[in-house]
Amino acid sequence: MSCYKNPRANLHNKARTSPYPGSKVERSEVPNNKVDWLTEWKAYSPVEYTAPSVLAGPQWADPEIGDRTFSPKFNDKDGPVDRKSQCGVYEVENGRPRNPVGRTGLSGRGLLGRWGPNHAADPLITRWKRDSSGNKMAHPDSGKNILQFIAIKRKDCGEWAVPGGMVDPGEKLSATLKREFAEEALNSLQKSGAEKETLEKQLNSLFSQDHFEVYKGYVDDPRNTDNAWMETEAVNYHDESGEIMDNLNLEAGDDAGKVKWVDIGERLKLYASHADFVRRVAEKRGAHWSEHPDPESKG
Repeated sequence: MSCYKNPRANLHNKARTSPYPGSKVERSEVPNNKVDWLTEWKAYSPVEYTAPSVLAGPQWADPEIGDRTFSPKFNDKDGPVDRKSQCGVYEVENGRPRNPVGRTGLSGRGLLGRWGPNHAADPLITRWKRDSSGNKMAHPDSGKNILQFIAIKRKDCGEWAVPGGMVDPGEKLSATLKREFAEEALNSLQKSGAEKETLEKQLNSLFSQDHFEVYKGYVDDPRNTDNAWMETEAVNYHDESGEIMDNLNLEAGDDAGKVKWVDIGERLKLYASHADFVRRVAEKRGAHWSEHPDPESKG
C-alpha cells in the first residue's frame, strides 16, 4: 500500500491532534466526516502556522510561497529536491500543494521544511529473541518466535519509534537508511575516525543482509499540515543469526534520547505509523504479534 486510497476508511488521527508539536497552536477542529477534500465545506478555515525554526530559513527548508527567489516544481524533481509524492499527483491550489489524504485543521508548514511531501527513511532492524543458550524464544500464547527491533526514544515527544530521518536532497534511500541508523542508534557523529571506520564495515555487513520494503507512502504524522506532509520508505533489515548486531554497541545519538531492543507485539505504542510498520514485519517473518490469535487460524 503506497497511500491511503480511501480517506474515510483511513482518517487522519495523529495529523489532527492539538496542540501542534512544539507549540501551543490549536488546530481548527476537523470532524471525521469532513477530512476528505471531496466533502464540501465552505466554512473550513484552518489555522495558519509555520514554526519560527522553519521561517528562519535553514538549509533544509523552503522559502515561503510568494518569495521572488522561489519557483518550486511541484509533482516533479525540482533540482536535487524530490517533490513527487508516493501517493501520485497532488493538487496545487493558490500556489500551495494540498495534502492528498485530507484536511488537518492547519495550513502552512508547521515544523516541516518542504512544501508538499517531506521524504523520510526508516530502517527497521530486527533479530530473533534468544535465551542464554542462543535458542530462539517463543511467546507462550501464540507459540511463535519473538522478534525484536531496535527502537529509539524521540527527544521531541518522548515516544518510542523506529530510527529514521529525512532524505537529504540528491541522497539515495539506502544511504539515508544507513546514515540515520548510525546517527540515532549508534551515535556515529561522536565517534573518532578509527571508530567510524570499524562501524562502517559492520554497517555494510548489516545493510547487505536480507531485507524487504515494509511500507512506502504517506504517514499519519502529528507534524502534517494541509500543505506539508510526511512520506516515508520503511525497510526491514533482518539479522537472522544475530551475530552482526552482537558486535554493535547501541548508543543513543542525534535526535534519540534512548535506544534499546524491544520485543515485537500488539501492545506496542509507537510514534506516528510505526506500530503498523512493525506489525507488517512480524507478519512477513512469521513472528509473534497477537496474544489472542484468531481461533480460525489454528489447525
